[in-house]
Amino acid sequence: MKRILDWIFRRHTGLLLLACVISTANAQQPAFAVATIRPSAAEVKFEHDGKTEMTPGTLRMQDVSIQTCIKWAYGVQGSQISGPDWTDKEKFDIVAKSESPATEEQMKLMMQTLLSERFRLSYHHQSKELTAFVLTVAKGGAKVHPAANPDAAPFRQNSANGSVVRSMTIQDFGDFLSGPLQMPVVNETGLAGKYDFVLDFTPYLSDPDHNMDVSKLDSTGIVKAALEGELGIKMELRKTEVDVMVIDHVEKPSAN
Repeated sequence: MKRILDWIFRRHTGLLLLACVISTANAQQPAFAVATIRPSAAEVKFEHDGKTEMTPGTLRMQDVSIQTCIKWAYGVQGSQISGPDWTDKEKFDIVAKSESPATEEQMKLMMQTLLSERFRLSYHHQSKELTAFVLTVAKGGAKVHPAANPDAAPFRQNSANGSVVRSMTIQDFGDFLSGPLQMPVVNETGLAGKYDFVLDFTPYLSDPDHNMDVSKLDSTGIVKAALEGELGIKMELRKTEVDVMVIDHVEKPSAN
């Protein structure tokens, strides 16, 4: 009888511990204290993915799509997301606040929770062989400089003819490039850390007036030439295995 009672006690204790672990794991997924989601009020010029700004307790996203939110929250590129067309076309303004100051990584986890709760997002992963742009260091060596303030939040601002970048990794910049290039970008430069640089396209334009009309330009060729000429980074096409995030279900955002 004692052995049976011991077995029952151990079994029930194990189930209780398992329930506690599951409950704790769920409780540890952080969430914003409050979040408002509204249709985009205005377009952000030169930015397909709108504008994202953070303070220690607040996330502000302007003119962003659901795919923009997914890319930011999960660290994936647009070409790695397979889902309905409207998730990249309909734009929103989002203001979300945490109960206490939070890091960027904590904010990203909170965005994952928001996507699950407010957009009912569910997905699975799938590996596919895709043609991608692969970044490597050019023969002359990289021309990027370590960030003057590596602890600062990553900053990137586009203009008509280029980008200004501060405190950003090469991987993060490659993730950005995958949007306008409409293809996966794989970083094989081996360059670690954060960098400051300016990418100026004007020396690589054939138009003497430096007219940046993308409908008349070989935009991929210009980006490729500018990366190598300005940053010492080579970009070439190659087939490679890419992890794809397949959206199983997603809805318009629930009411605020």
